[in-house]
Amino acid sequence: MQDTRPLLLESDFPPLTRVGVETLQVNLGYRCNLSCVHCHVNAGPTRTEMMDADTVDLLLDVAEKLAIDTLDLTGGAPELNAEFRRLVTTARQRGYRVIDRCNLTVLFEPGQEDLAAFLAAQGVEVTASLPCYLEENVNQQRGAGVYDDSIRAIRLLNELGYADDPQLQLNLVYNPVGPVLPPPQAGLQADYKRELGERFGIRFNQLFTITNMPISRFGAVLLAQGQYTDYMRLLRDNFAEENLAGLMCRTLLSVDWQGYLYDCDFNQMLDLPVLARAGRPHLRDLLSSEPLHGNRVTTGEHCYGCAAGQGSSCGGAL
Repeated sequence: MQDTRPLLLESDFPPLTRVGVETLQVNLGYRCNLSCVHCHVNAGPTRTEMMDADTVDLLLDVAEKLAIDTLDLTGGAPELNAEFRRLVTTARQRGYRVIDRCNLTVLFEPGQEDLAAFLAAQGVEVTASLPCYLEENVNQQRGAGVYDDSIRAIRLLNELGYADDPQLQLNLVYNPVGPVLPPPQAGLQADYKRELGERFGIRFNQLFTITNMPISRFGAVLLAQGQYTDYMRLLRDNFAEENLAGLMCRTLLSVDWQGYLYDCDFNQMLDLPVLARAGRPHLRDLLSSEPLHGNRVTTGEHCYGCAAGQGSSCGGAL
């Protein structure tokens, strides 16, 4: 697989400064029951990297020290980590907002039959990938049959109170098919709610539109199809300076499955650690170090993806 990393390291992207850490976004491992075309993690069923119990304990200690607001759990499929439920339960007991970035189909994996009920009982916010409301586009990105299972999963979550109970937030995530920017989020959200509501009786709270990043699996596809240069030109031509203040890397800290620290999930996949000139900072370093606010964010060419057009973050358009 071709790698875009060498093409992204040198950049004139404007300097960014961290203002604090409100969210720990934690990658619990790269194992997933799906292998999506747009996945910037290269997750899949054959991946074996998973966060262990000791690192989960350290993560909880750091979360307490930093007095974070949100624990944002991702993967792979984070639910497939054996420590997922213990981590969620402890975090909720401590009053953290917990987000599960769920691919929906994992709810029907063997051994996960009670997963949806567990998430509801814990008051976990579910942010679920549904890259289009049309079956053909979803199956093109994520595999045959994924659309039907995703619809069934959302219905199950609705039955448990998600999107009706104010304490059970269900948000969907849209990714474009191919090397284009997402359409305006508000208009697309209205389309999703109309189409999914009329056809399936589905309800959800918000739609998040996220720009595809030119890294890992999606980046390799761009290179293989000769579209990388045009896509980067699209991102640069649509750069919007007003998006810089709201970029997630200014208040979010990304943690990989081994406990190493990055300014965002994309930097994690490019192996660009936080405080780039200070080795490889780890969770354990945060127990004895000063807070990270005021430090320079590590940036590269891929950052134009977050700042292009309406902007893009883990919470959708900026």
